[in-house]
Amino acid sequence: MAEQIGVFVVEDHGQFRQYISKALRNIAELQVVADVADGMEAVQKARELQPELILLDIGLPTLNGIEVARRIREVSPTTKILFVSENRSVEIVEAALSTGAGYVVKSDVGRDLLPGVKAVLAGKRFVSASLASHLLVATTVGATQSLSWMLTLISGIRLLVATYGIYSVCYTAISLG
Repeated sequence: MAEQIGVFVVEDHGQFRQYISKALRNIAELQVVADVADGMEAVQKARELQPELILLDIGLPTLNGIEVARRIREVSPTTKILFVSENRSVEIVEAALSTGAGYVVKSDVGRDLLPGVKAVLAGKRFVSASLASHLLVATTVGATQSLSWMLTLISGIRLLVATYGIYSVCYTAISLG
């Protein structure tokens, strides 16, 4: 049997944390090594465990998930991070992506969690398709008005990919035509 990939789940809502942990335990190559509900505890556990992957919420007690990700980058620089949050604020999502992490919207977990985990573990960036389109609109709002809507859409996709290296279901579908 191949060596399992250690996954650490950081989520303050107990039932959702259990749901994610259970879903991951059903994937043979993944092993949930810990789960916690608190930001400071997450940083301490990451330092101790050095997991390959952390699934990280943003709204956490004691320390928000974005700051947790920044600190984890210092204590466990090879750990991959995938945010799992319902937050869709462009500013928050951009801050999360700036840490080098991927992003799955909680309401899209059933569809996007496994592809997100696989993409992040492969060194790619991932953003839920529903969020990618939200970011795309926000990114293209200031675009030159003389461009057609389609050119603006394509430019926005290219900007997201160039800026964040984002891989998403939305981009893949468009790029495959």
